Amino acid sequence: PLRATEASAEATLARAEATARTQEANARRNAELVKIDAISRQAYDESQAAAAQARADVGVARANLETARINLRYSRIEAPIAGRISLSSVTPGALVTANQANALTTIVQMDPMYVDFTQSSTELVQLKRDWEAGRYQKVDGNQMRVRIRLDDGSDYPHEGRLQFAGVIVNDTTGTVTLRAVVPNPDGVLMPGMYVQALLPTGLASDALLIPQQSVNRDLTGRASVLVVNTDNVVEKRPVELARALGNRWLVDSGLQPGERLVVDGFQRIKPGDKVAPQVVDLNTKKGPAAAAPAPAASAPSAAGQSVDITARPGASR
Repeated sequence: PLRATEASAEATLARAEATARTQEANARRNAELVKIDAISRQAYDESQAAAAQARADVGVARANLETARINLRYSRIEAPIAGRISLSSVTPGALVTANQANALTTIVQMDPMYVDFTQSSTELVQLKRDWEAGRYQKVDGNQMRVRIRLDDGSDYPHEGRLQFAGVIVNDTTGTVTLRAVVPNPDGVLMPGMYVQALLPTGLASDALLIPQQSVNRDLTGRASVLVVNTDNVVEKRPVELARALGNRWLVDSGLQPGERLVVDGFQRIKPGDKVAPQVVDLNTKKGPAAAAPAPAASAPSAAGQSVDITARPGASR
């Protein structure tokens, strides 16, 4: 019935347009004839009115055709987005009604994907203080890249971009929600997955990073390290630590670039001892110190390089 109504509206419009053409031609002829008094003024006025009425009939017919086409489109349900469909709650031939509560199905846009994650409001406040103190350089939010780590510990190959950071703190969890837009051309990411989002919040130039195993703490919790000086003598040095970055500490004060830290052999040495240090590769955890009968092992601190200060929230959706 809706297709028949559309066809009828098309035919009515065609008839109205044909009538309008005839009336327009008649009005033009009468306009020339009235100039030479070949017809009466009344006949001229009637032809002009008939042409105007025909134009109005064309407008009404077009509106009726558009209404018929709208109603016909309502008879077919189309999705405004491309994506993947989930389970369907109805089958062809089932009764559905307008504005029903239950959805027919759910369509999910797979590429790109939204990754929502949270960050503690306490961390955000501390980060702002670090920015104001000049400890870190602020990263432009529009250029903030987001790396994704899957729940099996592997890194997702495509980087995303931070779309927005929320401004309302959840009064239950004390966190702020952030959202990243991540490309998903291979369909690896799926709705409802839990992943880790890693994003830079600040840049620290000339940052000092030291291995966590090189740090000792006393009963009051104060941190210190053992440093091998230029005379190969062990010294105890108190340090101020900012935060943990992976398996390393970011040092605020207490060390200088290029100093050597003891990372192994603590049971055999004490401050003031003279040692024969051997360099250890912290990536492979192998080196001469593993076989050499040296009283201590040391490794140069990572210094003099630009280090991304990366926030690693917990598992986030």
